[in-house]
Amino acid sequence: MGSQRIFACAVLATVGLTASCSSGAEDTSGLTGSIEVDGSSTVFPVSEAAAEDFMIANPGVRITVALSGTGGGFKRFCAGEIPIADASREISQEEIDACGAAGIDYMEIPVAFDGLSVVTNPTADFVECLSMEELRAVWEPNSAVSSWADLRAGFPDREIRLYGPGTDSGTFDYFTEEVVGEAKASRTDFQASEDDNVLVQGVAGDEGSLGYFGFAYYVQNQQRLKLLGVDAGGGCVKPSDATIEDGTYRLARPLLIYVRLDALAEPAVQAFLEFYLTEAPLIVPSTGYHALPAERYEESLAALSSAIGM
Repeated sequence: MGSQRIFACAVLATVGLTASCSSGAEDTSGLTGSIEVDGSSTVFPVSEAAAEDFMIANPGVRITVALSGTGGGFKRFCAGEIPIADASREISQEEIDACGAAGIDYMEIPVAFDGLSVVTNPTADFVECLSMEELRAVWEPNSAVSSWADLRAGFPDREIRLYGPGTDSGTFDYFTEEVVGEAKASRTDFQASEDDNVLVQGVAGDEGSLGYFGFAYYVQNQQRLKLLGVDAGGGCVKPSDATIEDGTYRLARPLLIYVRLDALAEPAVQAFLEFYLTEAPLIVPSTGYHALPAERYEESLAALSSAIGM
């Protein structure tokens, strides 16, 4: 079958899952086995929540969820080391080629929608919104911006200290492509981590901070952070459930999982994925992200069923 990709498309909206999809997550008793998931720190909370709930219902299955970044997850995935990869961007051509060379066929499944958050320390009372041009000026390679005063007249002469995802992160790829104009094009003098919780701690503890990461991490830590709006040319817009849903917030993207087709021969993997998609409308909002419409999860369940039957 080569490196064929099976797609289930994402749509930007929120609808509860219909009852017709709820039965697939129930009849999983007696399962045994182990499953390893790795990849995006942004998708991590969703996969972790799904894994925890699944293991409560199926104590004979052990699921571990790691967060080495989207790129790190794909490296392991295309080497055949893990059956499921979390991703905050689509698989790249280089990664497609690596999977193809290893004979890895896979399925791409959208599980949620996320708005990327631009944040600073709550003491930064002088800034409420940054334009895409200002964000580009801060983050582009060889940027000359070293203080807030360099960025805009009227801002204080206070050093800007930057926090962002590491280079293996899909969030890093997405932000640099959307803001700078080229994926992975970025200044290098920033505090980087594949773990968004580390970035939260950095921004929260630094009065000169400016950073970015997934919206869910802001929601979970909003008392410690200041959320900035982004002006993409039509006025300042902050990420929220509403602006992410209607597409008015510029820095929004789908969150995905990738599944090796050969791993679908394992009953525990089948059952976990069915559970994941069936329970996603409840799990996704609880982790701070935006659920997809019910019909998209149903389409993914149908695609999964078809792949299992191949």
